Amino acid sequence: MNSLLSPLTPSLAALQERFQRDLQLLALPAKPWTPALERDGQAVLDVAVVGGGMGGLALTTALRHLGIRAEIFDQSAPGYEGPWATTARMETLRSPKELTGPALGFAALTFRAWFEAQHGAEAWAALDKIPRLQWMDYLRWYRETTGVVVHNQQRVTAVRPRADQLAQLDLVDMRDGERPYTVLARHVVLATGRDGLGGPWVPAVAHQLPRERWAHSSDTWANDAFAGKTIVVVGGGASAMDSAATALENGAAAVHLLIRRKELPTINKGKGAGNPGAAHGYARLPDEKKWQLRNYINRQQVPPPQGSTLRVSRHANAFFHLGTGIEGARLRADGKLRLDTTQGPIAADFVIFCTGFRPDWQLRPEFAPFAPHVRLWQDRFTPPAGQEDSELNLSPDLGALFEFQEKEPGSCPGLERIHCFSYPAALSLGTVSGDIPQISDGARRLSQGLAGALYAEDIAHHYAAMERYSEPELEGHEWTDAPLPPYQEVAA
Repeated sequence: MNSLLSPLTPSLAALQERFQRDLQLLALPAKPWTPALERDGQAVLDVAVVGGGMGGLALTTALRHLGIRAEIFDQSAPGYEGPWATTARMETLRSPKELTGPALGFAALTFRAWFEAQHGAEAWAALDKIPRLQWMDYLRWYRETTGVVVHNQQRVTAVRPRADQLAQLDLVDMRDGERPYTVLARHVVLATGRDGLGGPWVPAVAHQLPRERWAHSSDTWANDAFAGKTIVVVGGGASAMDSAATALENGAAAVHLLIRRKELPTINKGKGAGNPGAAHGYARLPDEKKWQLRNYINRQQVPPPQGSTLRVSRHANAFFHLGTGIEGARLRADGKLRLDTTQGPIAADFVIFCTGFRPDWQLRPEFAPFAPHVRLWQDRFTPPAGQEDSELNLSPDLGALFEFQEKEPGSCPGLERIHCFSYPAALSLGTVSGDIPQISDGARRLSQGLAGALYAEDIAHHYAAMERYSEPELEGHEWTDAPLPPYQEVAA
């Protein structure tokens, strides 16, 4: 395997050895036990995972520990999977540093073990939050240490359920002139992150502006592109603060944050919902309770981190405009942008929409073969009055193994072999597939569930293997046959 890292320091090499010793003591990974399949001369994977970020790495590691053949396909260059070293702009992670993330119960796989091996316990004690790029370095090391197979620069063009107990990925090899090819697997898992079933969402007003004059917070841009310019940031969440700070730190003349709410939220209600019971019990809740919980968090909104907010407000040319919603926009004759807001007009050179993500199948043509057949929550659940939520409406209604379900039974054979291990699974199964706190819980749940499904499907194979099994425990010399001793009846 080609290393993504510079040569390991002795301390990191020792940590890898510690992890390998843990695996040895636990007899992991299990020996391969699923039947090797071919279809039309092509080998069939047990599980193909789309996406090599944190979720994909954790899930594939858990699958390999169970003896399941699983490989990852990711369109990014090696070491740049996920948002951390590309579109993310926060200085540090929001999550507390103590969370074990994708470690799957292995102390040697935690960020803390990785950090202390290089910097020591005193540096750990002094660390407040995990720096974003350091987290990416940790994930690179995690990939290297676990040995998962990741095929980089492979773009998925279609995900195809099939009626023959397989699923198919159509891909192009970006390293080889966009060469097309297919991968067959018994199950396909979409570990595609925050925008897993859609993409960035912007309000309709964005389309009143020339496309080159606005961006979404998830877009890539040169940090110095805003030097000397007046920037409007639409939104008041974490990505808004990170985008505004990045512009300010790179020479923006002024940054105006247009925040629809009259006050910024100050309490992260999601933190109040996190505990082991939630990780393992959320999926058992009735629909009404699931909706109530997720809708409440959406309505309360997650506040931006304090550090991110201070990163903006320390600049004298940063301006927070609360209670200011954007209503219209146009290009002026002098080349400036005019934005009409609930508080009046404002001029700008560029607009950054920090308005989040939404499930939107139209943005993901690779899902077209099955998207029309997926049952959404809006297809079967009507929320109580006052709890209407357009985002939750569009969430997929997933089964216990994160599998998509048919809107009309029989309309898309094989759909149940496509699994959504990304953020849109939150309403159905909880935040076990997209966030650091519970990602190991989700990876173990899905990997164990897939192992069980594969075993049940192959029970005839495993029964026949049991019948054929002939390794003797005894060789026949371990005992001597003896007659019963003489028997004498006792008189009554």
